[in-house]
Formats: sequence, C-alpha cells, structure tokens
Amino acid sequence: MGRKRKRSNRGKIKEPDHQVDQDYDKDEEIRLNKYIAHCGFTSRRKADDYIAAGKVKVNDEVVTQMGVKVLRTDKVEVEGQTLSLEKFVYILLNKPKDTITTTDDPRDRDTVMDKIENATGKRVYPVGRLDRHTMGLLILTNDGDLANRLMHPSYEVRKTYEVETERRLGGDELEQLAEGIELEDGTAQGYNIIRNPNGFVMSIFEGRNRLVRRMVEYFGTEVTKLKRVEYAGLTLKDVKMGRWRYLRKKEINGLRKLVKLDPLDFD
Repeated sequence: MGRKRKRSNRGKIKEPDHQVDQDYDKDEEIRLNKYIAHCGFTSRRKADDYIAAGKVKVNDEVVTQMGVKVLRTDKVEVEGQTLSLEKFVYILLNKPKDTITTTDDPRDRDTVMDKIENATGKRVYPVGRLDRHTMGLLILTNDGDLANRLMHPSYEVRKTYEVETERRLGGDELEQLAEGIELEDGTAQGYNIIRNPNGFVMSIFEGRNRLVRRMVEYFGTEVTKLKRVEYAGLTLKDVKMGRWRYLRKKEINGLRKLVKLDPLDFD
C-alpha cells in the first residue's frame, strides 16, 4: 500500500515474492511485438505501430515487417532504448482526484506514475484509463498480454462505481439505466444498481470514454463525484486514497483466468 519495501539486515531491498520471471529459453523464438510488450514498453498493438513507423531495431537493423521473430538474446531497441525481458509486476492503486492516468504529462501535472514512483524500478503502465477527476481502483503492470485483454471489450470486464450527481436521480431514471439508454455511440446499460445515501452504485461491462458521466448527463444533470470501487473482482479493501499495493499471486492468476490466459508459475 505504498509503503517502502523492507530491507534485509544486509541492506538489500527485498523483492516481492509474487514477481515472476518470463519463462523463455534462450533459443526460443518470440514474435517481436510480443517481446516488446513483455519488456513492459507498451502493448502488442502499439508495438506494431512502432514497428510500422520504423522505430524498432533488431541487432542494429531497422525492422518494419510484421511477424518477425527474435530470440531473448537478440538486441532489441525502440526509439533508441534497449529493451530487456523483466519480471512481471502487478500493482493496485487507489487513484486520487486530479491525477492524470498516463505515464508522463507535458504540462507537469500529477500522474499515477508519481504515486508509485520508485516502487518497483520497472516500467509499468496503466490498464485502461480513469479521467482526471475520477478516483479509485486502477491496475498498473508490465504484463502486456494481460493488460490488453483486460481492456478489450470482448472480455466484458466488470467495473463498479460509486456515483454522486448534482441532482439526485429518481427511481424511474435508475430503472432506465438498468434497462439501457441510447447515447450517441450506442446503447449503454448499468447493472446491479443500488441506491445509497449519497447517490448510487452501478456496474458496467464496457470501457467507452467517460461512459458513466455521459450516462448521467443523459438525464440532464452531472456527476459531482465518481469513484471506481471494483475492477474484475478486485476491490480497494485496505488501500487508502493515494496508496498502492502489489497484487497477490491468487489475484494475478484470477485475472489471467478471467481473460483466458494461462496461469503463471510462481515457484
């Protein structure tokens, strides 16, 4: 939860026991986009964009062809940065308000990376986005395959929000949310909607931009407070605002099972 890792008597930082090596033999061929993703640089899909743009070198030669395979012993560079396969790391952050969900910000605003700065010494990136004013549960990892599938709409990952609005929505309006409403980009539907003293709690299974806010705006009012309290079965239990923790082994493989990836071997 954002606490500094304990040091042993010898002064060495104790690594989390749930980091996991990537099990590739030195003579095993790996697709280039997969290699880039597994180095924690970006997702496979975005890696293809880097390749197509001529920004990737293998053993000092520019590669633009899709489907090229490399060995873990090859030298791979993206935009001049030499990559290496790192241990996978998984972090759960309770994102505060006024924090940007990005790895850096040209306007020097507070980012989610600032909240976990020096936490791992490894490059991780957010799984999906929460807008600047939305708080709550955010996963960061360098496991590109898992991140990409969690964000892909076909896997229908559940996200649950606490919602407060400028005008309290009536019972009939909450029923409309549960039945589905028509937005400019298609039907949007809320699930397991429960009223609470300050507003309501609602789950969605999509990742469209500002979806919850736009669903509320459909009724002529605005969201005044929005917090994601659950994501793919994970919750914010024991994680205070602005703090973080590593995911546990069972949680990691639970996420992988949810999106039909093989479990990781932590032994």
